[in-house]
Order: sequence, then structure tokens, then C-alpha cells
Amino acid sequence: MELSPAEVFGLFGRPEAGSWLFDARCESMVVGSAVRLSLPVGGHSGRRFDVELLGRLTAVRPNEMFVIEHVQPWRGRLKVTLDRLGARRTRVRVRADVSGAGVEWLVRHGGGALPVPPVRPDAVRIGVITSKSGPAAIYSMATEYLAELAVEEVNDSGGLDGRRLEILVADDETDHTVAAGEAQRLVRAGCRAIFACTTSISFAAISDSVRNAGVLLVHAVMNERGSDDEESVVRFGEQPATQIEAMAGRLMRATGGRGWFLVGEQYSWSYGAHRAARAAVPRAAGRVIAEAFTPLGTTDFAPLIERIQLSGADIVLSSLIGSDEVEFQRQCAAAGLRSSVSSLSLAMDEPTCEHIGATAAEGIWTALGYFQDGPAAGNPDLLSRYRAANGRWPRRSPRSRRRCTRRYSSTPRRCAAVPTTVLGCRAGRCSGTGPAAAARPSVPETW
Repeated sequence: MELSPAEVFGLFGRPEAGSWLFDARCESMVVGSAVRLSLPVGGHSGRRFDVELLGRLTAVRPNEMFVIEHVQPWRGRLKVTLDRLGARRTRVRVRADVSGAGVEWLVRHGGGALPVPPVRPDAVRIGVITSKSGPAAIYSMATEYLAELAVEEVNDSGGLDGRRLEILVADDETDHTVAAGEAQRLVRAGCRAIFACTTSISFAAISDSVRNAGVLLVHAVMNERGSDDEESVVRFGEQPATQIEAMAGRLMRATGGRGWFLVGEQYSWSYGAHRAARAAVPRAAGRVIAEAFTPLGTTDFAPLIERIQLSGADIVLSSLIGSDEVEFQRQCAAAGLRSSVSSLSLAMDEPTCEHIGATAAEGIWTALGYFQDGPAAGNPDLLSRYRAANGRWPRRSPRSRRRCTRRYSSTPRRCAAVPTTVLGCRAGRCSGTGPAAAARPSVPETW
């Protein structure tokens, strides 16, 4: 590169660097900062594609070297070295450590197929479908590791009626057609239950694809619920109606705003959220001024932000997820929207908040069933075991994934949602998500 090492180091993760420096995003080049970047790789039959890696900086020598430990789509490590070749020239060297899980992901993503060993006679196999890649990956970062922790706990407690649990994890790539195919693959592999930590459109495709397969299907993350679910389908997670009921009046009293602009994705989750908002906001003495839906995977929100600015709205309700929400909120902050418009985000978990960055995330409100720093019973013990299993930099995430797996093991013939009160608000209740909280999320300094 025709830049000095100091210039390359200073540009890494900055939007002005564009795509030539791995299309990376990182708010600050210090240990612990969240990182997103894309690496080009070769696939099956010579097909090339970009892999988005999500992780954090774990070692930094300014202007010389930095190390990224990533957890999505697999656990691995990148070492980036900046070699000075002259006053204004730098060679960038990247060394990637790829685990066996990473090789398997690359083979499958590149169009290859891998055999799955048969289920042992003394085991019960369950499947987890999550979004290890695609726009929802940020929101799903801890799913696999929490599921592994839950299975380990179940097996340490004697298993399921004396039989050990086995787990297979699949990546839906935030694509409902891939989700349906992966669900069928898990069924063929002998999975008796499938825990789907996916978007609602992927969950609907999974449900249709395994409708007559005789497996229990669990939606373990926030969703708008379904009206035609069968007895073998169980849904946990926050509901948008509950979240909005809990926050609408509180937010308007705190900010003085009354006019709402609804922003969502073009699929059922956001359609349900907007339907709930159109009912809840007027009951809290507010009004919905306008709404907009964007395709999943949108990266440029400038036209939408201009619409919001011209609408006269005081509050934006966002049901965007993952990288879409990250880009939307970062661009809202860059456009100066925070000074005049408040923001309520329905999917603002801690990893999403952290990838937005402390400055851009300032002032965003949310309501979720679990925060890592919240007062949930047993939370310190959970965090201790999670950190012990996942090292210094475990991913934060709602623990409903783990709770669903534990409930399956303890009540194999009956799995029902258990209502719990939203803490700090009197407006609503959540189903099966543990103690809920309504708050402004804070970006943690350490994990």
C-alpha cells in the first residue's frame, strides 16, 4: 500500500478507508474493541466469496501489529502485521488460524458436503440453527456457545433420562431458503428437536420444511409469535407488543416526544412490530406519523434518514436487526439525528450495541428480557461458567438460548412458556424469557 504504517493503522476500521482495507469497522484500535471485517476466500469448484468475521482486538502494537480473535462464523484468530517498505509504502500481512469448525463452515458455505456420524445408541441428538453469517450474525453471536454450555450442564446432571445429549449446529446464513435446507439436514442426521435462533422468516421456512418430521421445534429468540403454530412448535423470547407497551409511555414522558416514525425490515417480524406499535402508541397518547420497511441486508440508510428528518417525528422505533441495525444507528448518529429524535430499538442486545459503538449508541432505549449486568437470579454463576468455557472474551447475548435447551432436557414431554414481569415497567409481560428489563443499554468496557 502506498501509505505509511501509521496511516494504514489509523485507517483500519474507519468508514473512510472504504473496502480496500478488509471493509473493516472498528471504533477504536485498543484491546477489547469490537471488529467486523470481510476476507475473500476460495470456495468449492473455485467459487470465491467474502466471509464477514466478527470479533475483537486482543493485542495491539500501534503502527506495527494487531490481533483479532473472532467468534463468527467460527472461532479463530487473525494476526495483521504492517511492514514498512519505505517512507510511504507498507506491506500488510495477514495470518489466519482456522479451526476444524472453520474448515467445516468453509466447505459447506463453498458448496461442499460433509458426512455426519450416526447417533450413538446412548445419546439423544438435538439441532441448533443460528445465523453464523449474514445480517443477523451480530445478534446471534453467542447462540452456539450458550447451547454448548447448556448441553454440557445437562450431561453433567445425568443427561436426558440417562442418555447423553449431542448437539449439531447449522448456519442459516440469514437466508430462509438455506434455513429450510439445514433443518431438513438436521432431521436426516437424527435430531429429535431443533432450536431455531433465527429471524422469523427463517423460522417460518424451518417450520414448513419439518412440519411432518416428528421433531420438536423451538423458536428461542424474540419473535412476533404465530397464529397457526402446531403443538410441536414452541416459541419463547420477547414479543414486540410487550416491549412497546413497556416503553412507549415511559419514553414519551422522559423525552417529551409524541410523534413516532416506525422503521423495520421487509418480513413478518417487523410487520408484527409495526402492528403492535400502531395499537400501543395511541394508547400512550402518542401518534404514528410514518413508517418504512427496508430489505434485509440494507447498508445505505441515507434516504430513509432524510425522510425521518423531514417527517417531524420525535421518536424512531426500530425493529431492524444485526448489521442492519448497526449501520442504521451509526448513520443516524453521523447525520445528527440524536439531537432532535429519540430512538427505541427492539433488538438492541449488547453485541449489537457494542458494534454500533459507545458514541453512536448514546441515547438509544431498549427493552429486553435479559441484560448481562442485570439482577437475574443465578446470573453471576452463569457468567462465571460461561467465561470459564469461552475464555477472556466471551460473547454477550440473551440467555434464552441456554434456558430453552435446559427446559427441553427437564421437561421432554411438555414445554410451555412461563410469563415473567417486565422489571421497571407496569405495562406488560413477557413469555419465557426470564426477568425482563427496560433501560438504556451501556457499552461494556470488558467482558
